[in-house]
Amino acid sequence: MPASQPRSRARDRNNVLNRAEFLSLNQPLKGNQESRSSGRKQSGQAGAAGGQNSNPKERRQSQQLPEEDCMQLNPSFKGIAFNSLLAIDICMSKRLGVCANRASSWGGARSMINLLGITGHGIPWIAGTLICLVKSSTLAGQEVLMNLLLALLLDIMIVAGLQKLAKRKGPYDISPGLLDYLTMDTYAFPAGHASRAAMLSKFFLNHLVLAIPLRILLVLWALCVGFSRVMIGRHHITDVLSGFVFGYLQFRLVELIWMSSNTCQMLISIW
Repeated sequence: MPASQPRSRARDRNNVLNRAEFLSLNQPLKGNQESRSSGRKQSGQAGAAGGQNSNPKERRQSQQLPEEDCMQLNPSFKGIAFNSLLAIDICMSKRLGVCANRASSWGGARSMINLLGITGHGIPWIAGTLICLVKSSTLAGQEVLMNLLLALLLDIMIVAGLQKLAKRKGPYDISPGLLDYLTMDTYAFPAGHASRAAMLSKFFLNHLVLAIPLRILLVLWALCVGFSRVMIGRHHITDVLSGFVFGYLQFRLVELIWMSSNTCQMLISIW
């Protein structure tokens, strides 16, 4: 032990860092420590003040943010399937909108497609039904025409109500025409032309005696009217398909509430 102490002292003397000019290198800087400590104190005080000033709603939102992020990053299978089908519907509808404007691939046929769409408007059908009803002289014809008029009015009201609820816009920014505003057919879902064409074709097939070629032409007319709305850029494919379904359901509703001949004669006499 006595011999080891002189040796350690000799090492300390020979160590260069123990000299007076190098002593500052062995000691931590006081300014950095003070700045770090003051920064920590200020951040702690600011956090405490922010925590005191924050509202309970903000705290709840901050607590809910991670959960919302997790829900967005991990959607359900139904959400993924619905969004995928919606994206496919929009993409296919835009591709089939070949007459959406004059610059489209089939822009020259736009006027013809519009003319085909007019055959599915509700106003011409209501006006034609009223004219035929005035000129009809048979009880059976008046009964059919009165129920057809009821079906057309129900179609306009049901489609307008569904469109107001859904408020879905078409694949292209195309403003509705005058007849569309009159029948309140201003939104895309469901397609009013498709529902009306499906209802009328089913109505005529059931209550009129038609030859087989005319029956085939009637079904083809309904399909062309429905899908012409996709070509013109006013509706999506799902809007037209849902319009066909609603048109069939409207026909079934009219069949359930079918007005008898006596009821029709009473209404005609009041009118």
